[in-house]
Amino acid sequence: MNIHEYQAQELFTQFGVPCPAGKVASSRAAAEAAATELGGGKLVVKAQVHAGGRGKGTFKNGFQGGVHLGNSPTEIGEFAEKMIGQTLVTKQTGDEGKLVSKVMIGEAVSIEKEYYLAVLMDRESNSPVIVASTEGGMDIEEVAENTPEAIIREIVHPTLGLQAYNIRKLIKGLKFEKDQAKQFSKLIKSLYKLFIACDCSMVEINPMALTTDGQLICLDAKFGFDANALYRHPNIMAYRDLSEEDPREVEASKYDLNYIGLDGSIACLVNGAGLAMATMDIIKFSGGEPANFLDVGGGASEEQVTAAFNIIMGDPNVKGILVNIFGGIMDCEVIAKGIVEACKQTGLTLPLVVRLEGNNVVAGKEVLANSGLPIISADTLSEAAKKAVAAVNG
Repeated sequence: MNIHEYQAQELFTQFGVPCPAGKVASSRAAAEAAATELGGGKLVVKAQVHAGGRGKGTFKNGFQGGVHLGNSPTEIGEFAEKMIGQTLVTKQTGDEGKLVSKVMIGEAVSIEKEYYLAVLMDRESNSPVIVASTEGGMDIEEVAENTPEAIIREIVHPTLGLQAYNIRKLIKGLKFEKDQAKQFSKLIKSLYKLFIACDCSMVEINPMALTTDGQLICLDAKFGFDANALYRHPNIMAYRDLSEEDPREVEASKYDLNYIGLDGSIACLVNGAGLAMATMDIIKFSGGEPANFLDVGGGASEEQVTAAFNIIMGDPNVKGILVNIFGGIMDCEVIAKGIVEACKQTGLTLPLVVRLEGNNVVAGKEVLANSGLPIISADTLSEAAKKAVAAVNG
């Protein structure tokens, strides 16, 4: 789950992470009122969408940039009016862009230097890691490619937590001295506390700025949260903006299905994330393109299978479906009945290839064979992928 910048600022304020004051607005009048409350003067207005590259983005109405500086409430209101209700296209949104329904009005700061700072989970060490760089304000991927020596990585012990020596190493790498070193020490302690307390998978600040008056402040942030822990954080769940998410993924979440839409033409319905990825790979190896990642889990019900078919059918790019089920906990007969029921309910006319293996597979195959539906059966994954590609191309 992603959150907006103004929501990230709320979390920063709650945990004592220094950031500029800001307010959110969904109309010109609200933007002008927010600017007035913030004291007028030099302010920044930012389009609120779940995508990076906003400053260099273009609105489909021709207006350039999703981030602008204004010198009065009236000017801020004019910028807000040109953004709200319009579609912003950035390098991360794709050509379709994202609709801007809100803007954030914030204090503008005079920046002397920009830094990069992030706390995230490191799979290799199975620990949190702090990544920092003196080269802030640009994509960290560019920094890694062009100046890898400028990236600092400090692994934090998962049970002992952030230690003084971790902070000292970061301070040395970022070349902070005296007052800035003290400020950074306090900032990183607060940020790490937020990271752990909110079950984050990532908190990325780009840039963390040193202002001309010597203050360290976090200007822009991206958050990622552990989806399995969100039940513990109703306040964070309340931040979820469904309008920013793929409607198919939103619908899938209602049935505890793991779905990610892709650009191909062969939809996949699989039980297990690893098997789902393998299925996608073999579709590509066989000359096709997967239309989605869809994991129905280890114990899917007929209702979930039917819901999965409905979601797949909602994608106009889908030309065929490949169901690949390995029955461990899963009962192949239950899945087969779900497939048959889903075909009848949706009036499926697309080619459907089904490969079943494992628990109660004989009964499952009998259900499919006796259904009277034009289901294409396969015994191996390779055979299933080839038949799906042939059916779509044919």
